[in-house]
Amino acid sequence: MSPNPRPLRKLGFLTIGLFDEKDPRQGHESTLDLIALGERLGFDSAWLRHRHLQYGISSPVAVLAAATQRTSRIQLGTAVTPLGWENPLRLAEDLATVDVLSGGRLNPGFSVGPPVHYEQVRGALYPDTGEQEDFSPRRAERLIALVRGEDASDFAGTEGIEVYSHRVQPHSPGLADRLWYGAGSLRSARWAGEQGLNLLTSSVVKAEALLDGPFDFAGIQAAQIRAFREHHPAGERARVSQGLVVIPTDSATPDQRARYEAYARSRTPRTLAPQGPARLLFAPDLVGTSEELAERLRAHAGYREVDEVAFALPFSFGHEDYAQILTDLATRLGPALGWAPGRG
Repeated sequence: MSPNPRPLRKLGFLTIGLFDEKDPRQGHESTLDLIALGERLGFDSAWLRHRHLQYGISSPVAVLAAATQRTSRIQLGTAVTPLGWENPLRLAEDLATVDVLSGGRLNPGFSVGPPVHYEQVRGALYPDTGEQEDFSPRRAERLIALVRGEDASDFAGTEGIEVYSHRVQPHSPGLADRLWYGAGSLRSARWAGEQGLNLLTSSVVKAEALLDGPFDFAGIQAAQIRAFREHHPAGERARVSQGLVVIPTDSATPDQRARYEAYARSRTPRTLAPQGPARLLFAPDLVGTSEELAERLRAHAGYREVDEVAFALPFSFGHEDYAQILTDLATRLGPALGWAPGRG
């Protein structure tokens, strides 16, 4: 187990951006307000999940474009964009545009694989090309190449009054260094390392036969992080961010604490054994005082491999709950882990 003597260097948070179908603007505005609050509290980063055909943010890149105009310092990321839903060239254009608007603060995270419920959504998503779509890592390689500025067209020049470029425009030179891959298996972690990407880990891994004895989420995650760095050109300096669900209760009301604890208990059964054909293993949600949480995190084999985090907010609470959690993360738990605003 890594001794990890380093203090926490970067503190971030991740949200699904839940909204009511009857009033979607309120939920989206709440998310933007939380990002602005995160900046005021000193967080290093704010990340949005993708939720297609659900009641969470379906277009994080558009929401982050709005966030660029309400913030000036905090890094803005997607965790993660499932590329099966995207055209890599069009996505590269959107990412570069938002990065330019943000002044170079965008951190796009992505993953590969077919869309969830693909058979049900294929007729709307790819009615004519569904059988030919490639959901392998090659789709990600196309995105990486386009963001890096490789040719998207074999034509460039002036045609009448129109001027055309070989590569995606706008081109944002530093964006390629801020690409992150969401990996949950040894193979995907190795691939991300070979590509020279940054690594996003979350509260779910594939339960592969890495360890003797019972499956251990923290041990599996730590092994994936080590495999990533072994295959990355930067080695031990390669960036990894951990994204567990962490809920501090220091300033929570008794009602809030009871709801947080009930939420975590309701999700505990899925942490006891691998779930479904993919054998997904989920991490327990962590609820408690910052002192208790700091102790549990320091004993977590995955956490001991990182010095940056994007703690995930629980899915189903209100704006006031999220404001309390973010405030405790920034003012209580972060400092207990050695973090200070502006250090990263």
